[in-house]
Amino acid sequence: MSGRTHTRTCPERTCVGCRERAAKTELLRIVAIKDACVPDPRGTLPGRGAYVHPTQVCLDQAVRRRAFTRALRAPGALDTKALRQYVEQMTVAEQATP
Repeated sequence: MSGRTHTRTCPERTCVGCRERAAKTELLRIVAIKDACVPDPRGTLPGRGAYVHPTQVCLDQAVRRRAFTRALRAPGALDTKALRQYVEQMTVAEQATP
């Protein structure tokens, strides 16, 4: 035995909004489909993905900094309406559960 412990580490990703590292499970994966940012909570959609904390603050920072366009290597501006709706629904659902 070498004395090393084999603890499983969870993968980390960087939030494109606040630029903080967090566990992959704490972040929401975003994928560009046509000209829109689409949430990918299961992480199964094909294509390049970007990660963001599922909060309004991080989402607003990412949009203001145009981080989705850069991270997803999109040629132009991306529509974030569907993404905003998803984050708002998640926020309301978290507040409703005690």
